[in-house]
Amino acid sequence: MFQKSFTIVELLITIGILIILTAIVVPSFRLFQKESDLDNSVGQIINILRLAQNKALASEGGAQWGVYFSTTSSPHQYVLFRGTSYDLRAVSFDEVHQLPESIEFEAVNLANASSEVVFKKMVGDTEQFGTVFLRLKIDHAQIRSLYVESSGLVSATLSAIPSDSDRIKDSRHIHLDYTRNINTLTEDLILSFGGGVIKTIVIADNLQAGQIYWRGGVDVLGEIQQLEIHTHRLNDFVEGTQFSIHRDRRYNNKSLKVELSGDSSGFLADYSADGLSTIKTSIYASDASWQ
Repeated sequence: MFQKSFTIVELLITIGILIILTAIVVPSFRLFQKESDLDNSVGQIINILRLAQNKALASEGGAQWGVYFSTTSSPHQYVLFRGTSYDLRAVSFDEVHQLPESIEFEAVNLANASSEVVFKKMVGDTEQFGTVFLRLKIDHAQIRSLYVESSGLVSATLSAIPSDSDRIKDSRHIHLDYTRNINTLTEDLILSFGGGVIKTIVIADNLQAGQIYWRGGVDVLGEIQQLEIHTHRLNDFVEGTQFSIHRDRRYNNKSLKVELSGDSSGFLADYSADGLSTIKTSIYASDASWQ
């Protein structure tokens, strides 16, 4: 009885096939691993950006928080920092994170050509919105993106513009520029509601990081009116002051005038009860732009 066995030729052919398969599979597997590292790096950066935003929202340390992207270090890195900017940060709070050696920042496209994202205290939005691109060093076609929106939303996909067809249309968020220099030591913001209720906000008591910031509720004839007033710029030598007013119609149903005690020329904003009009009369204020 004969037993069938492999010949030398068959064995060599089998080994050759295995070598070819290995040559095909191993590089593909390594590339797959690196692509996985690329995806993981995007997720880790998003987590650090969200951590910075949460710290700013909580006003941790009474400061703003941000993330700086370095494309000059080797490997590239990103830094969680505390401060109004990376240059003016408190260095002792730095938290440095390095990208894997196989990955680099392909581009950092943020507003104002910035290399950092700084989140505002207690608000969480940012003026350094845009896109950060990462890629594999060995395959520049392998690119991932992460998006930072002005609202502070951070994600790996660009969010679709939500439909607002079913929401109540109003001037819930306005910006207006103001050219007169405001005396922050002596002036007040005055809120005059329909029904004769007046709320005085002492500016000196409501300054945060060099900006006016006030948020609260005011009882007007048994109904709480909720709004927020802050500045993005305050007494800037070139551009003056920019006010931001949030007045959501869902939480406000009384007419409202907003004025500064040191400005006798008129109001910054004059809301009707339904929130559909914001007419300014101050000669120093620009027309309001709805955000």
